[in-house]
Amino acid sequence: MITFPEGFRWGAATASYQIEGAVDEGGRGPSIWDVFSHTPGKTADGHTGDVACDHYHRYPEDVAIMADLGLKAYRFSIAWPRVQPSGSGDPNPAGLDFYDRLVDALLTADIEPVATLYHWDLPAALDWRDPATPERFAEYTAIMHARLGDRVRTWTTLNEPWVSAFVGHGSGRHAPGVADPAAAFTVAHHLLTAHMLGVRALRAGGAEEVSLTLNLTPMVGDPDVTTLPDGLANRLFLDPALKDGRYPDDVAAHIAKFTDLGDLPYEPIDLLGVNYYTVNRLAADPASKGHDEFPGCEGIAWLPPRGEPTEMNWEVIPQGLEDLLVRLSVEYPGVPLMITENGAAYPDSVDDQDRIAFLDGHFRAAANAIERGADLRGYLVWSLLDNFEWARGYHKRFGLVRVDYDTLERTPRSSAHWYREVIARNGLL
Repeated sequence: MITFPEGFRWGAATASYQIEGAVDEGGRGPSIWDVFSHTPGKTADGHTGDVACDHYHRYPEDVAIMADLGLKAYRFSIAWPRVQPSGSGDPNPAGLDFYDRLVDALLTADIEPVATLYHWDLPAALDWRDPATPERFAEYTAIMHARLGDRVRTWTTLNEPWVSAFVGHGSGRHAPGVADPAAAFTVAHHLLTAHMLGVRALRAGGAEEVSLTLNLTPMVGDPDVTTLPDGLANRLFLDPALKDGRYPDDVAAHIAKFTDLGDLPYEPIDLLGVNYYTVNRLAADPASKGHDEFPGCEGIAWLPPRGEPTEMNWEVIPQGLEDLLVRLSVEYPGVPLMITENGAAYPDSVDDQDRIAFLDGHFRAAANAIERGADLRGYLVWSLLDNFEWARGYHKRFGLVRVDYDTLERTPRSSAHWYREVIARNGLL
């Protein structure tokens, strides 16, 4: 029997644009993802988040499912354009009321709400390349904390700023679809600035626990090859957020080849959210043009996954999670950790034994990391529901709960029932 620490926060996670739908209801304005998904050729089969899982209307059913699973915590994101349709100005009462209702429903079910302020659905009137956008984010943050801060204890500023910067503005595979290395670095800087200003706004409002969620990807290979990609994917965000507000020297020197970023403000956080899915295997290859989401990494090859990958073609490697958590504890001591996303897409089946095996392996890796000294406070599975998987549309299913996209019927999978038992015993057999 493997037992997790008392009070360990078991839960699940979702994101607003991926599940809410109701994009034209309640005064919500358009987001960059509305624009992007409605642009021909940008998403699989032209899929959009217009309806998604219709969580906006069906949240009572979804909260009931969470309660039945025994979730201790639920990480959701707030749609900025539902609160400020144009990205600034007075808040939209109907948008605030929706999140009021959701938080109250969670608390009534004895589920802790964990709020993420930004999970990629930027109001379409704003642009992360604009140096004024971080100030707009701080204003929005203050609005949300003033409304929900009496009931929400844990606040996350940004989800996966690396993706927003380098997939949204480097390769252009995500909204807003910009492919410009210099812009990617500029956006990364503005996102980090927004995070810091958001932390400042949350502190001013008296927030109890303030966090940042990063997607962290271990780089596997010779250190001569992996150091720069690790800097661009991981240390670019870890060092400023967890040390002193400064970029690592080697990363700063690399960025200077593309653009001049200037200084960052600095505000410490109380908790680091860790999104982990896989590793990148790298090797030196003089003929390689590198990777468009890692500017300046020519001569490095990204190798295919080993073993049987998930539907996303991601290698299944729980050891990567264990080593990552230990690394964070050693290199950034004193900052508690929470796994804010971990999960896998597999072929559509209600009896999803492959997902159970995936989660079991990663839960055991997390337990090993705790034994090795990692201060891990919780584990939020991605995802509660099948949902709109960004540019891949509705083809990739991550949910503990299956969603029939024709009827929107929810069906808990075998993994959901298995997870309920894990939570009940706070451990693994």
